[in-house]
Amino acid sequence: MSRAAAASDPERPHFEPFIALVDKAARVLRIDMLRHAHRSGYTEIGDAHNAVFATLPPEGARAADMAARSGITRQSMGEVVRDMARLGMVEMVPDPTDRRAKIVRYTDYGKTVAQTGFDHILAVEETLREEFGEDDLATTRRVLLRVRELLAPAPE
Repeated sequence: MSRAAAASDPERPHFEPFIALVDKAARVLRIDMLRHAHRSGYTEIGDAHNAVFATLPPEGARAADMAARSGITRQSMGEVVRDMARLGMVEMVPDPTDRRAKIVRYTDYGKTVAQTGFDHILAVEETLREEFGEDDLATTRRVLLRVRELLAPAPE
């Protein structure tokens, strides 16, 4: 008897799993950010650009470090950085500590685009605070942080 023939149909949970709720909420938040950018006149912004906006500090950073922080490959981050450089949002400058490396940093235009997004994040946080209250929002934040701590892979 083969494994396939012996296996019974998988039984799905009879509730919406936490992973599905978190995934759908994250997707809605990303879509909201993108729509806000487009409504603000930054129609060139794409979903992939979030990897840079979420990981590029004001002083700049190496693309490899940004990739590690966002959980994508160096190649993928490099592709997004090159696209954003083409759009005039970031530039790549020599790393003063390593001539082989480049530092990614915002252009003036990129700073304006990023600030628009950061302002929207604060507005969404305020909307959530008004809707759910400070205590529920703080509890949600603690639960999500704790889930990340519990399930994050151990450092190698």
